[in-house]
Amino acid sequence: MTSGHRRWSLRSSHAVSPVYFITHPEVIIEPGVPVTEWTLSTRGIGRAQRMLSQSWCRLIGQIACSTERKSMEVAELMSRHLRIPYARYSGLGENDRSATGYLPREEFEATADEFFATPDRRVRGWETARAAQARIVRTVDEVLRNASAHSLAIVAHGGVGALLRCHLKGIPISRAEDQPRQGSYFVFSRSEPRQVTNWQGIDEVPD
Repeated sequence: MTSGHRRWSLRSSHAVSPVYFITHPEVIIEPGVPVTEWTLSTRGIGRAQRMLSQSWCRLIGQIACSTERKSMEVAELMSRHLRIPYARYSGLGENDRSATGYLPREEFEATADEFFATPDRRVRGWETARAAQARIVRTVDEVLRNASAHSLAIVAHGGVGALLRCHLKGIPISRAEDQPRQGSYFVFSRSEPRQVTNWQGIDEVPD
């Protein structure tokens, strides 16, 4: 374990229910607006709507999401389509990058590489990868404790998704576990959390 937190292992009758960790698709980049307030782009909305027709999505019985606007927009679309409510958890938010705010793409990618490569350092004032991992693990644990027997969707973000994958797989923090693009998902089992699927596009037919 890399986070210092216990690995969850629910031993009840609903422990076999799958958990779908979903990241928001494309957003409207607005440099003058806090990243947490960015909204889905037209392309992002279209991909999220196509996700709703996927067979796995139709089976979801509970939804949890971060309090970031783009995540809540995906959860709202799912909630309306599936006719179930969703719960918000601030701890599901992306790693805190408010110290820099928006960064041009090349600068952001270089900073993100350093964030993963030096997990105990506050790269440019960002939340450390170690702290972000501990937070996402703790919050997902809380979400699972509150979950019922239904298949569960957690709508969040790529960076913390990569950190969660590292924890689930019992490997050191690495950007190699990052999503291939925005709007991806992976699945893990409550009873066997190390059984983690590869990332898959939310609007793609599962492999």
